[in-house]
Amino acid sequence: MTPAHALIQTGYVLSGLIAAAILFLGARFWLAPATASAGFGIAASPPLSTGFAAWLSVKGTRDMAACLFVILLIVNGAPRLLGEFMLLASLIAFGDMVSVLRSGGSRALAFGMHGLTGLVIVATGACLIIGAP
Repeated sequence: MTPAHALIQTGYVLSGLIAAAILFLGARFWLAPATASAGFGIAASPPLSTGFAAWLSVKGTRDMAACLFVILLIVNGAPRLLGEFMLLASLIAFGDMVSVLRSGGSRALAFGMHGLTGLVIVATGACLIIGAP
């Protein structure tokens, strides 16, 4: 196995794991919105109501769609395009990190969950772009 092939394989595996995690999180915003909201890290989130649950389901829908974009690119064997998508998608995680920090939420969750996720997504994109022909 060449180094480039190893990078692409690593990128595909990480992309698949990230897609699975995003699918889980998106589904959780649909199925258990109070739990998902509490685990996100934003300070003083409002108590669950019909309206707030609807907004959380919007977030869940977008997460699940992002998962499908990743799967589509994996299935079509487009490592460079998948890598470029992952680099752009990292902005979602970094934006979530900033949102948690701006709300006065948990710094540990902001950096440890959202920030670290963004870095893993960047590393995944870099593996795919560097390894692509």
